[in-house]
Amino acid sequence: MLVGTYFIHRWNTRFWGGFVAIMCFYVLIFFVGAYAAARGGTAETDQVLVAGRGIPLAISVFTMSATWIDGGYVNGTAEYTASSGLAWVQAPWGYALSLIIGGLFFARTMRRHRFRTMLDPLAQRYGERVAALSFIPALCGEVFWTAAILTALGTTFATVLGLDFDTAIILSALIGITYTAIGGLWAVALTDVVQLLFLFFGLYLILPFILPHAGGLAQVWADYSAQKGDLAWFFPPIDGWRHEAWGNSFWLWCDQALLLIFGGIPWQVYFQRVLSARDEDTAVRLSVLSGFVCMLAAVPPIIIGMVGATVDWQAAAGIAGPQETVLTLPYVIRYLTNPVVATIGLGAVAAAVMSSVDASILSASSMASWNVYRPLVQPNVGALGLARVLKRCIWIVGIAALLMALQIKSVYALWVLCSDLVYCILFPQLATALFDPKANRYGALAGFAVSLLLRAGGGELSLGLPCWLPYPMLTEAGVSLFPFRTLAMLSGLLTIIVVSRCTQRACPPQALRVVE
Repeated sequence: MLVGTYFIHRWNTRFWGGFVAIMCFYVLIFFVGAYAAARGGTAETDQVLVAGRGIPLAISVFTMSATWIDGGYVNGTAEYTASSGLAWVQAPWGYALSLIIGGLFFARTMRRHRFRTMLDPLAQRYGERVAALSFIPALCGEVFWTAAILTALGTTFATVLGLDFDTAIILSALIGITYTAIGGLWAVALTDVVQLLFLFFGLYLILPFILPHAGGLAQVWADYSAQKGDLAWFFPPIDGWRHEAWGNSFWLWCDQALLLIFGGIPWQVYFQRVLSARDEDTAVRLSVLSGFVCMLAAVPPIIIGMVGATVDWQAAAGIAGPQETVLTLPYVIRYLTNPVVATIGLGAVAAAVMSSVDASILSASSMASWNVYRPLVQPNVGALGLARVLKRCIWIVGIAALLMALQIKSVYALWVLCSDLVYCILFPQLATALFDPKANRYGALAGFAVSLLLRAGGGELSLGLPCWLPYPMLTEAGVSLFPFRTLAMLSGLLTIIVVSRCTQRACPPQALRVVE
């Protein structure tokens, strides 16, 4: 009763129709998750962590795609299209390539060994304590990612419905946490099917309503190309550093592109779906197909961003337009469509967020329970005990992300930094654990230290951390355009290989084995 009174008090009654529609959508999602819980069961470890390795290809593609197409993916694509040009909209094709490369080179090996989490090969090759150490950047990436996309949802709800920012975030987070804790991966997978279908329907429905305001698609492209110039295309020239429009920014572009492609692989949220596939071939196919689905999902946000950048807002909607480009998508949805379409479009954004929030929370909790609690705290824990620990971890991780989304204003910056750590630290660790039979614990620890040092030396001004290593190409703001993230990743990779071979006698390498 008190909870209901709180939400009614903080709800702007002018938008009651849209509010009721979104609540109906949330009720549907919750009941689908509850049905999945009853269908899949949660007594066995494999049921909770990898859905009993029984998810068919079609559902696997849905859940993989829905996980990657989050609120940040949708909102961020529209924002960067409007502000920086398509050249800096790297996430759609970068993440798509990460899924395809992950499927072709990583998925088959991971599924063949029947691992339960991404950290299992690290635990086998380097030891459980090294795997627990690698859990830290993985956990940070998942939690801050969840907080960032919840923040994106709150901004969209506040703009389109006039709903209080905090209320939108609390409702979405609690619903996602609840059905994830009840049903595990089956609940996440089946709700992802509904969410992805709604996402595509809602985003593509918006387009015929907004394009006439800017003169049609051809006119939008012509105006956008004239406005952005060389930045209106996805890729820079092959010799971009020689061009005035790019200069040293070309190297930053390359660094970020490689970060998205290879840094998008070592995420538990990805491998949880790979490991839940019925067999190796399904694991490969779902990754490749999901990569193409992700590219299709980027088309509407890109067009929305171009419309937001070129439309005459005063003539079309009688307003000055968004004061910040981060509001491009919610402004286009609210002011360039009718209320019904706006509500459906908002539902699409909510679906994108919910499909990633539940997956991220479950992924972080799976690693915490299986790779940290089980080996280091209670090695003899049974399946039922581990399932209880997992559910507690889901609530702890979910509430932590919720509190960050409500309180911390630099969530996006923290997420970017943790994404860097995933690329710089975890990718070399995972690649060598899977494909270098001579890699050992000493090499892994040395590589971890080198990667961390070189990445930290590049600083992060958004967090008040200056660049303290002498990297070249410094801007006036103190940001290095030198690709130091890729340098950190390659240096860590090389360090693992070299140190491992120099310490074979002191620390014999461990072979990977199939998990029973």
